[in-house]
Amino acid sequence: MNLRFSVARDIKWTNFFTLYTPYTTKSYLLKKTAAFIKLNQRNLASVHSIGMELKEVVAKLESFASTKLAENWDNVGLLIQPSSPLLVNVLFLTNDLTEDVLDESISKGANMILCYHPPIFRSLKRITQSSWKERLVVKAFENRIAIYSPHTAYDVIKGGVNDWLISCFEGVVSPINPLENDSTCGSGRICQLKSPLLIADVISKVKEHLGLDLIRVGYSRNGKLKMINSIATCAGSGATILEGVRADVYLTGEMSHHEILDAVSNDVTVLLCEHSNTERGFLKSHSKTLTCLLDYKVQVICSEVDKDPILFV
Repeated sequence: MNLRFSVARDIKWTNFFTLYTPYTTKSYLLKKTAAFIKLNQRNLASVHSIGMELKEVVAKLESFASTKLAENWDNVGLLIQPSSPLLVNVLFLTNDLTEDVLDESISKGANMILCYHPPIFRSLKRITQSSWKERLVVKAFENRIAIYSPHTAYDVIKGGVNDWLISCFEGVVSPINPLENDSTCGSGRICQLKSPLLIADVISKVKEHLGLDLIRVGYSRNGKLKMINSIATCAGSGATILEGVRADVYLTGEMSHHEILDAVSNDVTVLLCEHSNTERGFLKSHSKTLTCLLDYKVQVICSEVDKDPILFV
């Protein structure tokens, strides 16, 4: 069956064709048209892409970043799988899956969500309406939306989150903890800068790259005057990976008070941008890669609602 015909057949046309009468006002017509589009959002979105079976999308995602590369403690891969068959026409990208983001994905006609952070991490003993994580699961199944999370697999790979985070600097980049079988992959990154930079210039580059007006800075002794030759980074919460690494700057999302004290006492300036701010921007650049990876059969869109929960006021 022709996909576009089958989708068009499912669209609820009745109210649309009865909209117009000789007495119809422009405002009334606009209001009814908007209601028609909202009612058929998912079917209309599907018209613009050929689609791909869920199992094929998962296989493509695995080929880009195998979940075997993720940390042992992580919960990655396909987390929610509606009953088959499921044709994925719209793949929706988000860093964190909140209830507002899930509602946005539904309004955009998503059949699948790629969520960087796994929305299901600890065991759920029941699926009710009592917690927001449970409600996410219920609503995803009700709307036949698959959910996939790559998390730390995306941190480790070449061209992943950590490479994106350090990409605003020119220099030689290598993993802090390279994999045994592939030295180009591993946790964290360290960049030996092509040319030394003032810390003020480093901060400006980070702000521009992440689209932030403010970040937190812990200066080392004489840190404001010191020329910066090396930057170590780890997206998200990077203290464990960065501990003991020899670099002039640590760039990460968050560290504890005492971890910051240890770093600045060891002559390292710390740049903290909040957890998800060091990850989220990767998805925008990654959307183009995914569109190509999925053979241009799936529409890939990024959340506009997803944001870090911490604001400076």
